[in-house]
Amino acid sequence: MLLAAGRGERMRPLTDTCPKPLLDVQGKPLMQWHLEALLRGGCPKVVVNTAWLADSIAQRFKDEFEPQGRQSKRVQLSNSELLARLPMVYSHEGRDFGGALETAGGIARALPILGDVFWVLAADVYVPGFEFSPKVVTKFIASGLLAHLWLVPNPAHHPDGDFGLQDMSQGRSALALNLSKADPRPHYTYSTIGLYRRSLFEPPWCDIPAGNPQGLKEPLVALLRRAMDNQQVSAELYLGPWTDVGTPQRLDELNARFVPTNSLPFATN
Repeated sequence: MLLAAGRGERMRPLTDTCPKPLLDVQGKPLMQWHLEALLRGGCPKVVVNTAWLADSIAQRFKDEFEPQGRQSKRVQLSNSELLARLPMVYSHEGRDFGGALETAGGIARALPILGDVFWVLAADVYVPGFEFSPKVVTKFIASGLLAHLWLVPNPAHHPDGDFGLQDMSQGRSALALNLSKADPRPHYTYSTIGLYRRSLFEPPWCDIPAGNPQGLKEPLVALLRRAMDNQQVSAELYLGPWTDVGTPQRLDELNARFVPTNSLPFATN
């Protein structure tokens, strides 16, 4: 699920006429970086929630994402060849309820069209090197946990971070910790990328009915902290390039950098 319903207040006036996920970053719409990475990872479908300027997003990508400027219609993934198209389904929160339903509310709204395990990521972060690996999904399913998060070192605009990590010395993955601000242990920032189990958005963790017919607004952080307190969330530290594209200044800084060379690896025939 790609979260794309926000208003982007801090990005105004750029977002007065363009939704933040469609702002140009390194030569392509910001959310397209995610779509290409999901396609490389073999994701079978993407659900996008919308609210502000929703028609612009739906008109740009329609019901299927296909990278532009390529003659080949197939993409090579490991040793198998997959169609280079990614089906897209929209959850129009603005049309149905007049505005965004916040993170947990939006996921609950889309729950009937999501699987038992799914990725969740925000459309307004730039993380060009992240891999949506099927092996990671398999490992998460086997863990039995409710969520697995990718954390990043705290950026300058968020120095206090969000969550902690337990027993990092025993491997890359560890339990995520619901730390208070006063806790002296290291805090890290949630990258907005995570793997989730459907049951986190069902009782007893979440009281919003599947489909969220009343359009209830609820943030995700409260569910995550509750699950962390019950040792149901794991996490790992991601050290690759990551930017929360939250202000015009950060957008300008990204576009002033050298354009990354990584791109969708297409088959030659």
